Amino acid sequence: MTDAVLLDIDGTLIDSTYHHALAWHRAWAASNAAVPPLWRIHRAIGMGGDRLVAHVTDDATEQSYGDRLRQQWRQEYLPLRKEVLPLPGAADLVHRLRDRGNVVALASSGDPQFAQEAVGLLGIADNLAALLTSDDVDSSKPDPDLIGETLKAVGPVDRAVFVGDTVHDVESARRAGIGCIALLSGGYGRAELEEAGAVLVVETPGDLLEVDLPALLSAVR
Repeated sequence: MTDAVLLDIDGTLIDSTYHHALAWHRAWAASNAAVPPLWRIHRAIGMGGDRLVAHVTDDATEQSYGDRLRQQWRQEYLPLRKEVLPLPGAADLVHRLRDRGNVVALASSGDPQFAQEAVGLLGIADNLAALLTSDDVDSSKPDPDLIGETLKAVGPVDRAVFVGDTVHDVESARRAGIGCIALLSGGYGRAELEEAGAVLVVETPGDLLEVDLPALLSAVR
């Protein structure tokens, strides 16, 4: 039986959630659009940039400012990258999963460059069967496309689980037909992650090192 563990990156493997929220907030401040409160932006981190602007504000803002905001967000995040650190146990978890014979892949709604940089920061490139980002799908989380395409990329597997840190991750995994383990490291509360359908909630990736993951895997439809 072949098992796959798919993982998100931002807020799951690296502690970048609030850096991204700040970068988006600064992007709005640099535009002529009304600046939303930072907490509202944080609640949308985990979605792809294609969904975030309209979700935080409205369709009119997306139509008028969406592309400009996404470009500015990228510029604002670039200097913040040096402050981003791995979350506790992140690299060890990936190595442990691979050593136990699991297929390991990353599925991130983020920018491809930033995803590759995270892989380098963690030193996990040799452990990965695939890395897919927002550029590989037409619609990002919470749509199921990214997880579905990542499952296709790793080849036939019998069971799989996704590891993320937001309700958007949980919804995306559910819609893709697999379970989601959720981490508190993205700033969402335990109750809301459980209510969204997470099969397990822990604080950081290091808390999964001794977890019996096979008991949480879902048969892939």
